[in-house]
Amino acid sequence: MFTKMGEAAAQATNNDGGGKESPITSFKSGTTLKVGVKSVNDVAEYYGYGIYKKVNTFVPKNPAVRNARGYIDSSPSAWDRASDVLYADAKKAEEGGASEADVKAIKDEAGLFRGKKRYLRAFFDLTTGKDIVVDVSPTQEATLKAVIEENIDDLDVVAFKLAKKGEGKNAVVSLSAIIKMERDLTDEERTNFAKLTEAPFELSSFETCLFVADEAEQKTNLVIAGFDIGRLGLSIGANSGNNANSTQQTDDSVPITDDDAPIDISDDDLPF
Repeated sequence: MFTKMGEAAAQATNNDGGGKESPITSFKSGTTLKVGVKSVNDVAEYYGYGIYKKVNTFVPKNPAVRNARGYIDSSPSAWDRASDVLYADAKKAEEGGASEADVKAIKDEAGLFRGKKRYLRAFFDLTTGKDIVVDVSPTQEATLKAVIEENIDDLDVVAFKLAKKGEGKNAVVSLSAIIKMERDLTDEERTNFAKLTEAPFELSSFETCLFVADEAEQKTNLVIAGFDIGRLGLSIGANSGNNANSTQQTDDSVPITDDDAPIDISDDDLPF
């Protein structure tokens, strides 16, 4: 499911007994949270799929094999193959003399079916005293990581304000140290901050934050998205074509874009 998390997290799920409450939390524009940071490494990278207002964000049950740059080397999912078919259509149209606008329209459609890189970043919520996870774009994650690294030696004594402002691709995520904790934290928040180092964040908790779809769900989602799955040799209720598997996420319709910015299509409409 995750492209950079490691074997430890996968094995950790063998011992949690299932039924674990997901730490994913709402992080829409206008949100401000007071948090603690347990580790700069409490993060997971994934490639999500989805189309705004049509198909909720999901990750493949058996994701494609990607190289270090994120390009697919093998085992593409049904959605990856749908994207490739449409990009091939765009190339054919271009070579056939189609207008730039017509070619762009096909490429834009192809882009909707591509997996887009996203990050799950964990924090410790000082209001609830519980670990939480927020979903962010690559640019947003880079911003968060930079601030955490600047304060890496003081994570056990410094609390932060985690905020998101702006709409769509103009949304900005920030993380700023709370300098005067005695003044800016409530008694309860200071009490919870004292618990910050009691237990590390369980990386296996990331597994509960994403919706995973199998091949049947992927095919159904392609149909919902308006793609002709017959072009992939697939049909509803039949196990034909590649062994592509997917997952859905838990938002209302999380479309994921190539932009590093908060995904307009997904970010601001994510329930997390």
